[in-house]
Amino acid sequence: MPATDAFVQSHDIEVEDLGGGIKRQILGHDDNLMVVRVWFEEGSIGYVHQHRHTQVSYVESGEFEVQVGNRKKLLKAGDSFYIAPHVEHGAVCKKSGVLIDTFSPYREDFLEA
Repeated sequence: MPATDAFVQSHDIEVEDLGGGIKRQILGHDDNLMVVRVWFEEGSIGYVHQHRHTQVSYVESGEFEVQVGNRKKLLKAGDSFYIAPHVEHGAVCKKSGVLIDTFSPYREDFLEA
C-alpha cells in the first residue's frame, strides 16, 4: 500500500527475510517510485535477473561486486549504480552491508503476498 504520510519511521515498517542472508524493507512508494532498504550478509547473492523497472541503487555500507549487463565492479559505501529497464544485473556481497534501491515505477511484485 502506498505511504499516506509524508514521513516514514523505519521501526514501523516490516522487515522481510528473503532467505540466503538477505532482508528487505519497503520504505515507501507510490505508482511511480519505490525506495527499499536491503541488508546483505557477507557472501549472500542477489542472483542475476532483469525487470522492466529503472533502478538506481546506493551502497549505504559494505562491499558488493555488482554486475550490470556484461560489466562488473566492486562498489563500497558511498557508491551507486544505475540499471536501465530489462538489463540483467546482480550482486555478490563481499562485506556485509546495505543497499538502498529505488525503482521506477514501483515493484508491484514486492507487494504480492
